[in-house]
Amino acid sequence: MITRNWTGVVKPERTNDYIAHLQNDTFKKLSTIKGFVNASILQRVVTDGIEFLVVTYWENMDAIREFAGDAADIAVVPKIAQEMMVRYDPVVRHYEELFTLAAVES
Repeated sequence: MITRNWTGVVKPERTNDYIAHLQNDTFKKLSTIKGFVNASILQRVVTDGIEFLVVTYWENMDAIREFAGDAADIAVVPKIAQEMMVRYDPVVRHYEELFTLAAVES
């Protein structure tokens, strides 16, 4: 499993718009790609807006390249999303999952 991790800071007044964009555009596209597993949106307040950490989970780099293209480390930030941003990372970070601990149901 590989995670694709990206952060961007959104203008506070555009927070809901950005979440809607991820859910209705980006994640719908991701869900059609074979090898995509799931995605998470995390947020926190920072001095210049709301920082989002978007983490997507993939079976392999080939699936990621289907989404991001051959330069898979370059962030995919459409113009509509850029307009909501204060700043964003131009590159992403990929990590190979080594271990996951799941809660034990009792």
